[in-house]
Amino acid sequence: MEKGNVEELKAQAEVFLRGCHQELGSSEAQLEKRISEVQREIASTGTYRHTGEELTHGARMAWRNNSRCIGRLFWHTMEVIDARQAETEDQIAEVLLQHIERAGNGGRIRSVITIFRSGEDPASRIRIWNHQLIRYAGYPAETPGSKRSGDPASDAFTAVCQQLGWQGTGGDFDVLPLVVSIGDGKPRWYPIPGSLIREVPFTHPEIERFPELGLRWYSVPIISDMQLEIGGIQYTAAPFNGWYMETEIGSRNLGDTGRYNRLPAVADLMGLDRSTNTSLWKDRAMLELNRAVLHSFKQAGVSIVDHHTAADQFVRFQQQEQEVGREVSGRWNWLIPPMSPSATPIWHDSTLKELDLRPRFRYQKAAYTGWLDGTELNQEKSDDTGAEDSGAELVCPFHHKS
Repeated sequence: MEKGNVEELKAQAEVFLRGCHQELGSSEAQLEKRISEVQREIASTGTYRHTGEELTHGARMAWRNNSRCIGRLFWHTMEVIDARQAETEDQIAEVLLQHIERAGNGGRIRSVITIFRSGEDPASRIRIWNHQLIRYAGYPAETPGSKRSGDPASDAFTAVCQQLGWQGTGGDFDVLPLVVSIGDGKPRWYPIPGSLIREVPFTHPEIERFPELGLRWYSVPIISDMQLEIGGIQYTAAPFNGWYMETEIGSRNLGDTGRYNRLPAVADLMGLDRSTNTSLWKDRAMLELNRAVLHSFKQAGVSIVDHHTAADQFVRFQQQEQEVGREVSGRWNWLIPPMSPSATPIWHDSTLKELDLRPRFRYQKAAYTGWLDGTELNQEKSDDTGAEDSGAELVCPFHHKS
C-alpha cells in the first residue's frame, strides 16, 4: 500500500476507534493501547483487523448513521454475525442460508447483519450478486405487445442467473437463486430451499375477492449488494435486514408503474372509475393495497410496521440522539413515506440534512456489471449448500425504496 493510503487508513482507523471505544466505555488507557496496536498493524501489513466488539458496534453505528433509513430507532438491537472465517463459495452460501433462517425467526423478524471478510485484496474479495438475498425474478416481454411477468427491477440479474444455468418458471413470483463470487473466479449459484422462504399471500379485511389478484410478497428484505465501511476497512459482502414498512410493498414494489404496476388491477376489482384522474382511483387503490399488506402480514404473524408508526419512531430516534449529543443525518426525500407523507411529522421537519457520518453503508457497482455484454456463462449449479432443495418455489438499507 502506498504511504499516503497507509496514513489515510491510520487516520480513519483512529477516528473510528476513538468514537467506538468511547461509546463502549473503554478507559483512556485501553483506547490508546488499541490505537497503538492498530497503527503498528497497518504499518506492517497495510491493513488491520477489527475485534469482534468493534465489528459489532461499528456495524450498528453504520445503521445509525444511514441518512435514508426511517427505522433507526432500533439500531442498537441489530444482531451481528461475524462470518470473516468463511473461505469458499460453499461456505459463504451456507452462511447466507443461515442468515435467511435467523432473520425470519418464524415471523418475528430479527434485524441481522452477516459480515464476511474485508475486501482489500481483489483476488479474495467476496461479492454477493443479489440485490436482496430473497427477490423475485423478472422476465421482459419476449415480443412487442406481449405480456411481461415478474419484477422489472430484477430483469438484468435474472438474465445473469439464466446465463449461469438457472431456470425459473416464468411466473410473477419466482425466487432467484443466491449468486456469489470470490475475486475473479466464476460465480456460483445456489438454490434457496423453499422451506426457508416465507411468503405472505394477500387478503383484505373487507374486500373478499382480493385473493383473486394472486398477490403475495416475501417476509424479509435482506439487502446484500451494499458495502459496509468501518474505520477505513471495506466489507464488500455484508447482507443485512430490518423488517418491512407496508408502503415499501404496497405503494412501491406492487404499486409502482416500473415495478409490478398492480394499482389498475386493484382499482378494477374495487369497481373504480379509471377513465378520469378526478376519481382518485390510484389513491383509493393504493390505500386498500397497503391495508391488504398490513392485514395479511399481521394475520400471518410476520413483523411489519405502518408508515405512521415508523415516522413516529424516527422522531423518537431523533430525540434520543439529541439527548446524547449526536447529530442525525437525514435525507428528507427518502425518509418521507410514499403514501400520505404530509400526514407524518417528517414532512414538516426542515432541519433534516445529509451528513458524512462514518461508519457507513455505501453503494457499490453491481457485481455482474459487464456479464451481459456478450459473455457466455456455462457455470454448473451448486447443490452442496448444506441444505436440500425442497423443490418448492423458490434503501435505505433497512427500509429501502425498491
